[in-house]
Amino acid sequence: MSNFPVRSPAAKVGGIVYFGRMLDKIRLHARGELHPDYQANLGQGFDENCTTFLRIGYQQLIARVQQGGTDEEILEWCFTTGRRREPDEIHVWNEFMRKRGWHDEIGEFLTRRKKEAGMAGRSEIKTMFEFIDVDEGRSLPDALGIERKA
Repeated sequence: MSNFPVRSPAAKVGGIVYFGRMLDKIRLHARGELHPDYQANLGQGFDENCTTFLRIGYQQLIARVQQGGTDEEILEWCFTTGRRREPDEIHVWNEFMRKRGWHDEIGEFLTRRKKEAGMAGRSEIKTMFEFIDVDEGRSLPDALGIERKA
């Protein structure tokens, strides 16, 4: 899949990776614009990991997103409804998520997804964030959170 209209999983909202991507998918789905390939896993996988980290339910989050507001306002709601995370917890979350697929229990899943996408020979793709970015048409610096100079 290329040029998917959501941000990179490495993009941060309030210092937290993946959260903004999850909001993008919720909003697209509500408008009937989310690609069918992404609909079966809504609220599962990384979505579930993120809502668990924030101590909120996925359905609660959908209801809040439907009320409107900025990403930051919705994140603040998550902190007050669920649990406000400390900076060191956010750092651990970010690093854990950024490295998913690299020498962990989902490594085989990453290998299978790369093969299915015709990227089996792309040895530079070592994590799920990297795979998602490349699969959706972004470059690896995006996946790695590296800012490019203009």
